[in-house]
Amino acid sequence: MADQSPKPETFELNNGSMQVLLSNLGCTIISLSVPGKDGLLSDIVLGLESVESYQKGLAPYFGCIVGRVANRIKDGKFTLDGIQYSLPINKPPNSLHGGNVGFDKKVWEVVEYKKGNTPSITFRCHSHDGEEGYPGDVTVTATYTLTSSTTLRLDMEGVPKDKPTIVNLAQHTYWNLAGHNSGNILDHSIQLWANHITPVDENTVPTGKIMPVKGTPFDFTSENRIGNTISQVGLGYDHNYVLDCGEEKEGLRHAAKVRDPSSSRVLNLWTNAPGVQFYTANYVNGVQGKGGAIYGKHAGLCLETQGFPNAINQPNFPSVVVRPGEKYQHTMLFEFSLE
Repeated sequence: MADQSPKPETFELNNGSMQVLLSNLGCTIISLSVPGKDGLLSDIVLGLESVESYQKGLAPYFGCIVGRVANRIKDGKFTLDGIQYSLPINKPPNSLHGGNVGFDKKVWEVVEYKKGNTPSITFRCHSHDGEEGYPGDVTVTATYTLTSSTTLRLDMEGVPKDKPTIVNLAQHTYWNLAGHNSGNILDHSIQLWANHITPVDENTVPTGKIMPVKGTPFDFTSENRIGNTISQVGLGYDHNYVLDCGEEKEGLRHAAKVRDPSSSRVLNLWTNAPGVQFYTANYVNGVQGKGGAIYGKHAGLCLETQGFPNAINQPNFPSVVVRPGEKYQHTMLFEFSLE
């Protein structure tokens, strides 16, 4: 039976201190506004003018949740329990972010929407057996909650029905803490609680090695300005960091701290995922954004907490297999402050 397909709409979460605009198209964060040092709210995520623009595919994964499997799967092939599966090669020679019609292009249903001091919204989608080449039916939910005055929490879950599958969801927001239309993020500084990365081949797929960052331009174990080292890593950063040294609180690990000197805004990110893709918008080039903004290279940065890319084909990476009776659970906590 076909789902009665919901329409793409927008929804606001507002607790009086911060304001988030979301769409059920791809569970997308369209805007997120928090105060800067002047006390004024600024929108700090890259986005498009209208839901229609997202529907036309004009955004390079701005603000959405990607899946069934985020990031790259080498050659679009994997084997699970002895069966080989082939996926769409939508980013040759690999499959990227769930294929041609990933979760970012689906219109999710809204199952709960709460106002008040801790407003929240829960989106749900069903992905059927064979969809984009993936095995097994799976039901996915994503709940965005404003848990305190300037904190956003995202809880993602995936429940397989009766066949094992692979699940790795990522939230693909592009952040610019100075304001979405303020230029590039090269003056932002970042700290990543990661002593290692998974180095990649010429097609941006991990080789399977786990490489120490010490003594390389990938070392953000102490806070450093992004612009200081970005020219040493080719087009820019687009790498999976192994989250292996962050302190823990409430089951989440400290993954990243980003600071913008011009506005004094700080983002601290906590997660239960094993890795984070640090991406500096290397391929963004003249994208027409909201409010007349034109986004160029390095206009934002992404911190996509995730299972490791291509994990299904790398036995030494943490598993992304989810079997019936198990549940995929992924939480991200975005804490905004001034410093």
